Amino acid sequence: MNNPKYVEVNGKRYDINTDFRVALKCDKIARDSSIDDNERGLAIIYLLYGEEALKDIYNHQELTELALKYLRCGKEEQLTRNEEVDMDFEQDMDYIEASFQSDFGISLEDTEMHWYKFNKLLNGLSNSEMGNCCILNRIRNLRSYDTSKIKDAKEKAKIEEAKRMVALKKEPKKNFTNEELKNMETFFQNIERS
Repeated sequence: MNNPKYVEVNGKRYDINTDFRVALKCDKIARDSSIDDNERGLAIIYLLYGEEALKDIYNHQELTELALKYLRCGKEEQLTRNEEVDMDFEQDMDYIEASFQSDFGISLEDTEMHWYKFNKLLNGLSNSEMGNCCILNRIRNLRSYDTSKIKDAKEKAKIEEAKRMVALKKEPKKNFTNEELKNMETFFQNIERS
């Protein structure tokens, strides 16, 4: 699969900011329930394609669809609401960085990397039931471990406590300050005038 560097909409080419850090920011925005769908789409368009794409209001719908496909690395499917999430890019970044360093010798802090390559490497991190596993996948395996299979009550309690210790934290809904709301309103008014 190619690592796309641009998208084309109605004969107009938009370069993609392909660095994985940008995609991680987009992922954070996409999951933020305090941002409405329209603002979410505009923020992702701006981050991925830049200001010129943001001003091109007639192509926003298609740019948003292409952005979502890009963020899923070209795949059409997305996580269904019933699937249990065992990783969060933001909460698990220390584990991700440590795992890239231990498995590949790559320091993410010092590396520019295309989003697609980042995902390929993330999916290729060591993961073995025999114990030879990077820290990220040990945590993910623990989070998704089915304790109902454990017969011994002490062992079961021990594993459930470990699961609680590494569980993903649910973020409380953000309440914006009046100043933040005013700044967002000004930002979107400026876009409409452009």
